Amino acid sequence: MKVKMEKYTEKNSIYKEYIDRDFNCLYTDRLVIRRLQLNDKEDFFYYRSHKNVIKYQSWKPENIQEIEDFIKSMSEIHPNIPGTWFQMAICIKETGKIIGDTGLHFFETNFMEAEMGYTISPDFQRKGYGIEAVREILNYLLGKLCKHRVFASVDPENKPSIALLERAGMRKEAHFRKNLFVDGEWLDECIYAILDEEWKTRLT
Repeated sequence: MKVKMEKYTEKNSIYKEYIDRDFNCLYTDRLVIRRLQLNDKEDFFYYRSHKNVIKYQSWKPENIQEIEDFIKSMSEIHPNIPGTWFQMAICIKETGKIIGDTGLHFFETNFMEAEMGYTISPDFQRKGYGIEAVREILNYLLGKLCKHRVFASVDPENKPSIALLERAGMRKEAHFRKNLFVDGEWLDECIYAILDEEWKTRLT
């Protein structure tokens, strides 16, 4: 997932009343999903630069300073601002340790859709944290923020991530052949998505 920062001008937005200015945290049984903090930077850099992570990511931070600058930029953003990514930390509730992050992409021209991305540190994979976080993020986007559709972009070679999305109830909508140019190479991309009505059905 590539994180792109765009300048937001509130006075030009017709959606300013929908911005979640009071966002603090999301909670699951074992996790807290919250704003990134500067004291996350070393753990964040550790797993974001891990060889098993960067092979499926287009953003490859080169040093701690890049991470620090990124975290600072997130302090100026709230969820649901059109044309922005909002990145959050995924943390163990009992210890507060960051074990991953999730990015939410809010679109300028299609406000009722959102894109979701996530990363879990290899040290904490295969423990159910990923599906726990994704379900809560979908509940936030499709429930509180009332999005009509949420989708995720995934490398077709990333089988564990695809399995996670399917467990969360997301459907494969497309497989694009060699449409992403990353590090001098054309890569395939799969799109998984879920509608609000499908999510509500899963909750009943």
